[in-house]
Amino acid sequence: MTSSGEDRPSTPPTSLQAPISPPKSRRHRERSSKISDVNHQAGAKEPPLAAVEAGEIQIQDHLSYFSSHLSKAVRPFTSLLSIQDFVDLYKRNRYHDGRHFVVHQHDHPIAGVHYDLRLQISETSSISFAIMYGLPGDPNSRRLNRNATETRVHNLEQKQTDDELSNSSLDGGNEPSTSESEKLHRAFKDRKIRIRLPGARLPSNYTLSIRLLTANNRHEQPKKPSRKRRRKNPESQNLHTPGTPEASEVEEDVDSGHTTRDTTATAYECELEEQEDEQVRLTNAYPGANNSINSIHQRRWLLSMDRQASGFGPQVKDDETKTWVRREQGGKLLGFQPFYVRGRDHERSIVTGRTAYEVIEDEGVKGFTGRKGWKAVLE
Repeated sequence: MTSSGEDRPSTPPTSLQAPISPPKSRRHRERSSKISDVNHQAGAKEPPLAAVEAGEIQIQDHLSYFSSHLSKAVRPFTSLLSIQDFVDLYKRNRYHDGRHFVVHQHDHPIAGVHYDLRLQISETSSISFAIMYGLPGDPNSRRLNRNATETRVHNLEQKQTDDELSNSSLDGGNEPSTSESEKLHRAFKDRKIRIRLPGARLPSNYTLSIRLLTANNRHEQPKKPSRKRRRKNPESQNLHTPGTPEASEVEEDVDSGHTTRDTTATAYECELEEQEDEQVRLTNAYPGANNSINSIHQRRWLLSMDRQASGFGPQVKDDETKTWVRREQGGKLLGFQPFYVRGRDHERSIVTGRTAYEVIEDEGVKGFTGRKGWKAVLE
């Protein structure tokens, strides 16, 4: 079912007038009295992006601001979605039954590179998952399954970033009166989501299966972590390498029984949560968003490509090993050529065509050092 903005009011909900950035850390809260309120208009001097992201400047028209800002950074011949298409997509989904998704490459200085998948349920709520190695694109990958960690709820305006954008659809029954957003909300409550994500870069029949195992099904937000002082032990200083993660993610391939261990920086959670506003921690929603979907922070879901629904079928070789190949249906070849998420050195925005390093250069970021050790899944 396709949502449409026809015959509807053009004024966005009042909840979208809130700041778009996550809460400021404690050391920046004293600046709140100095925050200026800017109504961005065509021809007006554009406020700096860094000030907007830091919460030092609040803007009223988020879409105008970001579309204007991104239009100045477009790389010719490399962008896949025009600025006008970018604007139109958001306008179509500024309503309760809006539906779109974002795949956002997040180069976090502590957690390192990961990919955020955000699925819109309404104008003020979206399901957000952090996926260490991005979406799987090879039906024969030994690491087809990925951990998808539930994160803070965002609203529509908080997804106006330089990333993958498009509408989504779900396999949630054939009820004509049920919107796609209602299907998604129902599937989320049932802890089993099967969703098709045709995007500017993702294939038209690309389908994901996302499910929450019973063992990980918590019903309450995690408690605020306690900070304990540790005594310095000179003898143990060489036991740990600075920057080495204290925890790891485990990914299991159900089909093959192959288990791999992913190194990640989950130890940064304590540091981040200590800086977050208490209300954000209690509600699991950033300002301007509404956790009407009862999203629980840091629940770990299992995400995998649904190979059958994506257009692939099993084929047994002479040596009795099974491989997945593209199926034919009605004389048409389904499926798609395998794709791989290769990280910040290679991935480009579909809106501007920029790499992560070009974004940093364009925005005048100085002294940023990305976390090392991320490796693409190419097998």
